Amino acid sequence: MRQVDYFLFNAYNPLIMNKQFNELSAAELTAKIKVGWNLGNTLDVVYPKLSGKDVTVWEMETGWHNPVTTKEMITTIKNAGFNTIRIPVTWCKTIDDDFNIRKDWMDRVTEVANYAVDNNMIIILNTHHDESIFKFTDAETEKSLAVFKKVWEQIAAAFKDYDENLILEALNEPRTIKSEFEWKGGTSEERANLNKHYQVFVDTVRNSGGNNGRRILMINTYAASIRQCAIEDLIIPSDTAQNKIIASIHAYEPNGFALNTKPVGTEGSTDKWSVDNPDDIFPITDPVDRAYSAFVSKGIPVVIGEFGALNKNNTETRTIWAEYSVRYAKSKGIPCVWWDNGNDNHFLLLDRRNNTIKYPSIIDALMKGTSD
Repeated sequence: MRQVDYFLFNAYNPLIMNKQFNELSAAELTAKIKVGWNLGNTLDVVYPKLSGKDVTVWEMETGWHNPVTTKEMITTIKNAGFNTIRIPVTWCKTIDDDFNIRKDWMDRVTEVANYAVDNNMIIILNTHHDESIFKFTDAETEKSLAVFKKVWEQIAAAFKDYDENLILEALNEPRTIKSEFEWKGGTSEERANLNKHYQVFVDTVRNSGGNNGRRILMINTYAASIRQCAIEDLIIPSDTAQNKIIASIHAYEPNGFALNTKPVGTEGSTDKWSVDNPDDIFPITDPVDRAYSAFVSKGIPVVIGEFGALNKNNTETRTIWAEYSVRYAKSKGIPCVWWDNGNDNHFLLLDRRNNTIKYPSIIDALMKGTSD
């Protein structure tokens, strides 16, 4: 097992300290995002058995059966044309009873982020799959806010010296697991409590020193939902910095084509999609239009932090879908970040075991769709 070259303190890392912080608005930085790629199913540890002081960072990082991330992988993604990387991170598996994050885990997250810094990429770093400690019901919110604040104090401190190309994302798909409205935009109670978390997030990051007083931050709708109730109830927090917040949604549409894992032809699953079919196009354009109306038209930029279409042995169709999806979103000023979980039956673009691009036609389509 390879050994990690830990960055003990960012303050002593010239990779970070020698970078000037350029003052950009959220809209200006969002406009720099061409197309992004998610390092999915890697640092976003979910399995209950993979937690505690006796589990190594390597066991957690490979818990989804993806290999350990290398700088070469990130370089391959950058060379393929992606200028942005989203790094999903689960923190609840690495905290003690007082919610202190394990140092070796923070060091590993920092090291992976620095692979992207070396490649001059825009980075989105978040809390992901932490629903066991972050809660949104009235009964649980008070304790959750205290835990949320402590976790973000530690993350913000670790990354405070990074330049403007690091975006901190408060949550991923914040929701109440297995609730009736988990994937239906949540309840008004949950959406209100989610907004409380976002205010704590902004205040905590702003008070953490370094460059965080002017860093660009990102917040999601409830469950990152494209439902209208989730979009319209997301409140942009008050902020001591001006024009520094991005809103985010996730979109795997049309669901039967892009996300439904059932065998093709059963329970709504299909491998067909056509740019000439209005019923195929509307599920893509409608949420983008509503996000534009709710946020972009009012000066709040939007990023689609996750999107993609499952591999159903339909590469040619997925290629056409990919180009159309990013092109339409771009027409509304909204960049997209592909979800790559390393699974060739799902959303894989980069074969991490061989560090090769598996579906160059899809990547070419993504780049073409975002070209001027």
